[in-house]
Amino acid sequence: MPKALAAMAALTVSLVVPVLGFAQETAASQKSLAEQLVDAFTAVFGAHPGMRANHPKGVVLEGTFTPSASAASVSKAAHLKKQKKPVPVTVRFSAGSGLPSVPDTNDMPRGMAVKFSLPDGSKTDMVVLSYNGFPVATAEEFRDFLLAIASSGPDASKPTAIETFLSTHPAAKTFVETPKPPPVSYGTVAYFGINTFKFTNAKGATILGRYQLQPLAGAQYLAKEQVSDKGPDYLTAEIHDRVHRGPITFKLLVQVAEAGDKIDDPTIAWPDTRKTIELGTIAITKAVADSQAAEKKLLFVPGALTPGIEAADPMIAARSAAYIVSLSRRVQTNDKAK
Repeated sequence: MPKALAAMAALTVSLVVPVLGFAQETAASQKSLAEQLVDAFTAVFGAHPGMRANHPKGVVLEGTFTPSASAASVSKAAHLKKQKKPVPVTVRFSAGSGLPSVPDTNDMPRGMAVKFSLPDGSKTDMVVLSYNGFPVATAEEFRDFLLAIASSGPDASKPTAIETFLSTHPAAKTFVETPKPPPVSYGTVAYFGINTFKFTNAKGATILGRYQLQPLAGAQYLAKEQVSDKGPDYLTAEIHDRVHRGPITFKLLVQVAEAGDKIDDPTIAWPDTRKTIELGTIAITKAVADSQAAEKKLLFVPGALTPGIEAADPMIAARSAAYIVSLSRRVQTNDKAK
């Protein structure tokens, strides 16, 4: 593993392990849940050496984050404090599939990952999805969901494994059946945090909340008749053109939980009536010169947090561990190819 990537992985582990305690092996002879999750993605989408197990198709851009006046009342996190200058961010938009060449015209969720470069040189990450909610409540159920898909090919006997799974998991059935049309742009999609975090301000006051990223351009999607006119990589071309014309901006919000809201079950989207607090503005200002090269050096981890923000949902630990397993495998593949 190259020294830079090895150091990045080690740093991520040092951040995530003590805070989240995700490294819980079942037994010496068995694979960890994180490894099982990555294997499950491979079972569904096939092996693509050197690529991410999920969301391998993406595009990397750069910009800044400017906290709002209300951000510090929510959390003492370094990037949410009043700044002399905006905080640099690296942003990766991605297709919600494990296929590196999946057409952008497919119906599927879209992903957005943001890495904040904090004033002290440390990093903190945010990973969000264009679907408000999640198909399952736990990481174990997510593994089973993927394995059910993998074993339900055209020759599978009826009812297939995925049909059986969906019959007992209504949130997963809703997720599968909900339309996820191709957007006009990665910059015209609203993105939602999958899991709940605990935010603590400088006075020790806390709230529980989930992230939302709302595009200032508004949510815009292609009409069915427009999709056939688009190429398989239109979103990458479009975002390059859009950012060349001016900043792409998102408002970062936190939706605040109320008493009785499930904080450890991401299948349940909280009502729109819940209070939201504006945390700041992300302004994406340029595309990186070589996105593919940049992606190989990047790791976004939901549990790579900074003081003032803590995980409140156990799934964050499992997701973070799986991201690191995926990184390890793709880096090892790239090393062998040299």
